[in-house]
Amino acid sequence: MATQGNTLAGQVGRREYVLILFALAMGGFAIGTSEFATMGLMPNIARGLSISEPQVGHLISAYALGVVIGAPVLAILGARLRRKPMAVSLMAFYALGNLASALAPNYAVALVCRFVAGLPHGAYFGVAALVAASVSRPDQRGAAVSRVMMGLALAVLLGNPLASWLGEVWGWRSVYLLVTLVAAATVVLVALLLPGDRCEPPHEPLREIRAFNRSQVWLALGIGSVGFAGMFCVFSYLVPTLTEVTGAGVGWVPVALGAFGVGSILGTLFGGWLYDRIGFRSVFWVLLWSTMVLLLFPLSAGSLWSLLPAVVALGTMGALGPALQMRLMDVSSDAQTLAAASHHAAFNVANALGPWLGGLAITAGMGWTSTGYVGAATAVAGLLVYAWARQDESRLRRLAAQAD
Repeated sequence: MATQGNTLAGQVGRREYVLILFALAMGGFAIGTSEFATMGLMPNIARGLSISEPQVGHLISAYALGVVIGAPVLAILGARLRRKPMAVSLMAFYALGNLASALAPNYAVALVCRFVAGLPHGAYFGVAALVAASVSRPDQRGAAVSRVMMGLALAVLLGNPLASWLGEVWGWRSVYLLVTLVAAATVVLVALLLPGDRCEPPHEPLREIRAFNRSQVWLALGIGSVGFAGMFCVFSYLVPTLTEVTGAGVGWVPVALGAFGVGSILGTLFGGWLYDRIGFRSVFWVLLWSTMVLLLFPLSAGSLWSLLPAVVALGTMGALGPALQMRLMDVSSDAQTLAAASHHAAFNVANALGPWLGGLAITAGMGWTSTGYVGAATAVAGLLVYAWARQDESRLRRLAAQAD
């Protein structure tokens, strides 16, 4: 199935098409920089707010909680809006949340501000993906969505080092101010570049909620929540693995993070390209690749020169993102906004599940590299959910054929 009409594809020239995707990806860059920078700024924020580093970790958790709650809630509340004003409003909301984070006078206020900043995260990516699909030819929807999500991958590769440098030179508040400026620029560009779509059908919140209650939607979200946890399981403990197991100095940490960023960019581009060609089967191949990468990761940790290629491969697991985003858009019918937004809520569930499972294995004395085997188990679990989804899809087709 296709998304609800590529209604703007014929109204947008090549130059406008590229600029629209760039503007949407810029919003993704702002979101990715804000989300991941807090981890790298942990000592700076702890000193600035006179708190402990574990308390800074609570700021990260507050943001993630905001993503999980905000994705479905804002998608439902904004269902009556057309996609252009929805995208503009969500990014303006994000700019304000990060401005408030930069100005937070104490820990309690910062905690609230990070939660608020996380609220529009998932809903923005969901709407941005729908907009990207609407301005693209039907056979290029996956590639367009992957280009929008490229902003998130570039934030890992470029945004995080920039944020760390700014944090050291100008203080941690300057990073959230930078994110505010990039988000504000996104608001202006989307408002100026994206044409209004008068043919877009009206959306009703109750209709979205009813249409969201489809088995294929929930199974796709289940694949993301479980199957993607392995990447976060390994990535969360990458630094101690690098220093304690590989024996590399801390100077290699930025190199390893850069390798992961390169892999993320490659995976994001490949995931959308593959979905355009083989559809939902792309999820199977990405999960199978992920299982192999995660099983081989512990074997690569003994040497820096085998670990770095393994980290690039780990980043390519991000191919699951655009593939699942497209799948949700294709099976959600009248709940496209809600389903597309919930995609990022599911990935934040994976972001919580993976490190927790990895921490259990490490605490049990299985070693830092055990995260690879734990992660592989979650990828296999994702494959099982995928098999369930395929079986359910066949059942629905049989029922539809009988009804005809």
